[in-house]
Amino acid sequence: MTRPLLPACGIDFGTSNSTAAIHDGQRARLLALEDGKVTLPSAIFFNVDEDSHSYGRAALAEYLDGYEGRLMRSMKSLLGSSLMDAGTEVAGRHLRFRDLLGQFIGEVKRRAEAQAQTGFTQVVLGRPVRFVDDDDAADALAERTLGEIARDCGFREISFQYEPLAAAHDYEQDITREELVLVIDIGGGTSDFSLVRLSPERRGKSDRSSDLLAHGGVHIGGTDFDRQLSLAAVMPELGLGLALKDGKPFPSSVFFQLATWHTIHLAYTRKTWSDLQNMARDVADRPRYDRLARVVRQQRAHEIAIAIEAAKIALSANTSTRIELDALEDGFCIDIPREILEDAIGGDIQRVVQAALATLASAGVRPEQLDTLFFTGGASAVPALRLALAGAFPAAQAVEGDAYGSVGSGLAVTAQQRYG
Repeated sequence: MTRPLLPACGIDFGTSNSTAAIHDGQRARLLALEDGKVTLPSAIFFNVDEDSHSYGRAALAEYLDGYEGRLMRSMKSLLGSSLMDAGTEVAGRHLRFRDLLGQFIGEVKRRAEAQAQTGFTQVVLGRPVRFVDDDDAADALAERTLGEIARDCGFREISFQYEPLAAAHDYEQDITREELVLVIDIGGGTSDFSLVRLSPERRGKSDRSSDLLAHGGVHIGGTDFDRQLSLAAVMPELGLGLALKDGKPFPSSVFFQLATWHTIHLAYTRKTWSDLQNMARDVADRPRYDRLARVVRQQRAHEIAIAIEAAKIALSANTSTRIELDALEDGFCIDIPREILEDAIGGDIQRVVQAALATLASAGVRPEQLDTLFFTGGASAVPALRLALAGAFPAAQAVEGDAYGSVGSGLAVTAQQRYG
């Protein structure tokens, strides 16, 4: 018996994790992309020792196992930036970032096709409300670049859907009454909002333009929380904020590079290492300098970033956590209370709340008119963020979506509506 062709799929290419889904005419279904799991961490590891490359959890595992090579993560953050046409060096070879994104998205496509046992020619790609804040040209360029990459991967028909609106379609599959919903999608790179009217009667319609009341977004997400936590809790142990012997501050640029997923590789250049060596005689705190030098020389900053991400996740459920940082020195550990995270990301949280309020205001809707806050995205679980949003919309019920799957499932719903 011939299997039905399912040429359309939805792909959520995320800053931290990616998913793919199909719709069988009845329900959307997320596809297992790695070891039976529906999420594939958005990471590639180029293993120099083995002259190979790996993706997702396997990439992170090989890096942490100590293989020589280059780990690339948070690649989506490069879309719309001046870095997109640049690249990085791996084992003496120059790799363009555009090609890296294509390599990863192509792998998602191959794994999705293997799971669905069919080829995909049509795709609905998720996109944030804003790839780039306050720059329409750069934002349009980011979408165009992503579309070109998808076409190079073999998709013939490509369309886009705002990620929070996709999550709204997923939520609508199970509601029993009309609701005015603010979808809050806090992903790895952006916070996105869709204000939409949902109901059982509306979910079968392909044209939902009258139900979509407003979109909004700001370029703040989980990786920004990681960076702020790293700068607050770890980078001071490498010398951030300390003075040189002459009283001048230790240059801070290297710390911001090391604390930011998609710029870590910039701290590994010959110039950075030369500058650090030239400053060695001027440092007033030698132990901290030695930690910094070790991290840069041995290219171990991703170990710090992975530990910080795990700490952020742990602090969503616990009031404190401990991270082990042999990357700094053997046996080194840091205890991090939740208050450190809350203080570090307080400014980012306020910007997210203001963007959510602005989304309602643009539609002429008052906060007390809202029925539901629908949360999705991995970073949406941060308690301080949830508390701030609950305070801004006190009359709305909070509903938990699938933190990592709602957008992908909703994209499959959109794909079924558009392509059948």
